[in-house]
Amino acid sequence: MADERDNTSPEEQALADEWAAALAEAGDASQDDIDALLNQAPAAAAPAAPRAPLEDFASAPKSTAVPLGLEGPNLDVILDIPVSISMEVGSTEISIRNLLQLNQGSVVELDRLAGEPLDVLVNGTLIAHGEVVVVNEKFGIRLTDVISPTERIKKLR
Repeated sequence: MADERDNTSPEEQALADEWAAALAEAGDASQDDIDALLNQAPAAAAPAAPRAPLEDFASAPKSTAVPLGLEGPNLDVILDIPVSISMEVGSTEISIRNLLQLNQGSVVELDRLAGEPLDVLVNGTLIAHGEVVVVNEKFGIRLTDVISPTERIKKLR
C-alpha cells in the first residue's frame, strides 16, 4: 500500500482520498435511506425547462436574402453536406483465386457492352446515366438520362 502511494501524484492521491471518503460515507447509509432519497428526488427536482419548438423544414426559409431556387422543403440546412459521387462502368464477380492471379495487363470482362451508358451513383444510389467525355485532357461525364426524384425515392423504400 505504501508502494502505491509513492508512485502516485499528489492530484491522484487527493482524488483517491475523496473517493475513499465518499465510499466510507455511503457505507454508513442503509438501503432504506437510499430508497427514501430516491423517492424524494422527483418532488424536489426543479421544474423542467420549456422545450424549444423544432424548425419546420417544410416552411419557407427565414432569410429571404438568398433565394434557394429549389421547389419543396427548406433544404438550406443540408445543401453544404458533402456526398460521394461515383461513375460505374460495369461490374463482375470473380473468385478470390482469379483475383489473386490478376497482374499488370490482365483484362477483366464486365457485365456491360461497349458503348453502354455509365451509371452515376451518389452515396451508392443511382441518380443518372451518362457517357464519358474528355474536357481539357481530363475525363468527364455527360449526363444523358437523369432519374426523376420520385423514382429515386421509390428505390430507397
